[in-house]
Amino acid sequence: MAFGVTIENGIAELVFDKPPVNAFNSAEWASIAAEIKALGTNDEVSVIVIRSEGRGFCAGVDIKELDADSRKIVPVNKGNYDTFESIHLNPKPVIVALHGFVLGGGIGIAGAADIIVASECARFGVPEVDRGAMGGGAHLQRMFPVQKVRYMYFTGQFIDAQEAYRLGAVERVVAHSALRATAMEIAGQIAAKSSIMIQLAKEALTGIEDGSLEAKYRWEQGFTLEAYTHDDSNEARAAFVEKRDAKFEE
Repeated sequence: MAFGVTIENGIAELVFDKPPVNAFNSAEWASIAAEIKALGTNDEVSVIVIRSEGRGFCAGVDIKELDADSRKIVPVNKGNYDTFESIHLNPKPVIVALHGFVLGGGIGIAGAADIIVASECARFGVPEVDRGAMGGGAHLQRMFPVQKVRYMYFTGQFIDAQEAYRLGAVERVVAHSALRATAMEIAGQIAAKSSIMIQLAKEALTGIEDGSLEAKYRWEQGFTLEAYTHDDSNEARAAFVEKRDAKFEE
């Protein structure tokens, strides 16, 4: 199983644990989405915390699966979409506790969440262009200003937790050893309140956001499918899997 779930004192804790980098295949993304959606309808749950074991929070999709069969991009896209939607539109608040690398689908999860806490070692990136795909911009733009998003997207450069905090995306930056406790402390504050009032508050706040996050992400996913029709996309994935530099035709 790529993740585990516990529920205690109104707090559901979903923990990714798929070594080495928490990169999930299409079936695993579908399972993650279904579990988060189910937690949102569970009367025992008032708030959801998502965190990870291992080297980093989430490296996104399993590129090896896509390199072996590019047609898998369709169920992968659906699994990503359903996961991010299950967080953003979940009736319960979702807190994410981030450490290490936060890439691709990890960005989507973070950008869909209500509150972000991060360890000092957290690093945010969108290497999609270098993997022959698109996606993540809508959720990244929910966290960072437009020009910062485009810089990260076009260059593939990462930013660290302190820069994310400076830009207002992260609520707190703490030592890795204090990450879980910090997320659970915030979750405890929320769980102690009226669950009905918190759910109404989340629905109200989501309703006043500019535009539709899901529609924006769906727009991006169309370009991922278009990218997969180009040879450069296939070469980018093959190069990543084979651990070599990509060679694009002039």
